[in-house]
Amino acid sequence: MSIAGPSTARLFSGMSPTLSFFAVLPIALIVIPFLALAIGHPLPSWLTLFCLLVGLMLFGTPISIALGLTVLTFVFTMTHVPIESIALKLFTGIERFEIMAIPFFILAGNFLTHGGVARRMINFAASMVGHWHGGLALAGIVACAMFALVCGSSVATVVAIGSIVLPEMVRRGIPMEFGAGVITVAGSLGILMLPSIPKVIYAIATNTSIGALFVAGLLPGILLTTMLCTVTWYLARKRNYPRLTRENWLARWRYFRDSVWGLMLVVIIIGGIYSGIFTATEAAAMAAVYSFFVSVFVYKALPWRDIPKVLLSSANMSAMLLYIVTNAALFSFILTDENIPHALADWILAKDLGWVGFLLLANLLLLVAGNFMEPSSIILIMAPIFFPAAVQLGINPVHFGILIDVNMEVGLCHPPVGLNLYVASGISKLGITELTKAVLPWLITMLVFLVIVTYWPWLTLVVPKAMHMM
Repeated sequence: MSIAGPSTARLFSGMSPTLSFFAVLPIALIVIPFLALAIGHPLPSWLTLFCLLVGLMLFGTPISIALGLTVLTFVFTMTHVPIESIALKLFTGIERFEIMAIPFFILAGNFLTHGGVARRMINFAASMVGHWHGGLALAGIVACAMFALVCGSSVATVVAIGSIVLPEMVRRGIPMEFGAGVITVAGSLGILMLPSIPKVIYAIATNTSIGALFVAGLLPGILLTTMLCTVTWYLARKRNYPRLTRENWLARWRYFRDSVWGLMLVVIIIGGIYSGIFTATEAAAMAAVYSFFVSVFVYKALPWRDIPKVLLSSANMSAMLLYIVTNAALFSFILTDENIPHALADWILAKDLGWVGFLLLANLLLLVAGNFMEPSSIILIMAPIFFPAAVQLGINPVHFGILIDVNMEVGLCHPPVGLNLYVASGISKLGITELTKAVLPWLITMLVFLVIVTYWPWLTLVVPKAMHMM
């Protein structure tokens, strides 16, 4: 009997052709650039980087590590870039003052999530729209929109609103599939409305005004909230889902007064930036301090013993995001050094796609990327590539940033890497396949909304222009 291990042919002989293809593909993508280099016909730098990055990701390597390994492999084997410059870029990549907004907004979101703000917003929203068909589902959407005004994170929005409203929906006779589908998509408002971590990352990658990006999401967010509510009301009315008792205006005022401490954060962020009292980064720090004050001293929903847990959770999430930012900064450095973004811009302009065709192409590629990567990685990799072409075609950087933001929203709501989907699945105890089917009506609504945002720039630009932020 042979003591040798099974041959490669025997290993793959029991697999279907499809499985064999996906097993070999990552190996092939990594090996091909080195084979081409060995025979004296190196691949173009953009294709080499693409093959290495996608190959590592298909192996299951975390995106941050895949970015770093791609850069180091490319630098050591295929360029003459001094390694000292890579070490320097690791530090300078996260040296910018604007990056400090990321951990502060994460901390503010965690304080708000644990501080009783979400429950008060749900009560106020239910008092306003709960008497319509599917009232609690509608209240969940409106509460997601209000929480998004002060939070900046889709996952935090789904957790904060979904964990409260989903059990109550089921108790009142609305199916869990319906409620979870609503909250999964409505939670994505967390990165579209005023403060938003993806907006901060886009601003860093493209040198766009963070304040302008914040307020540019306001009207699109209101429109998407209205569209999601319309679809929800129609389906609930068609299926005769229950509604809540209509509240009088005195009760509504009482619920509003109870939630106003959380909503005041909107005034602090936008008022401070617009008046010039502080920058967007300083606004993030103020948001964290204010959220702590409201959660601990006003609502008294966050006991002192839980504060270290909130701080540690925020630090962990910040470290993860900043690690991605650092490696993506390295990747952008190599792209720039190889002149890939401007070469791609020249190629797009030579194809004479026009701004309509270019935005269609950008949307398609961003939607495809949303199947494999989370929003921060997509923005840091693809924004520097598309941005030069967008500028040359006369597309406003703020409009383009909101367009990318909406694409990220779509990616959060479908498999295989939709974070909102997995969070909602954990709350609702529904399987991913079951929840994916439940999400479809609202996901289609969001795709329609993406088309509106793409080809109606006025919607995103009117508010920042009116506030003289551009």
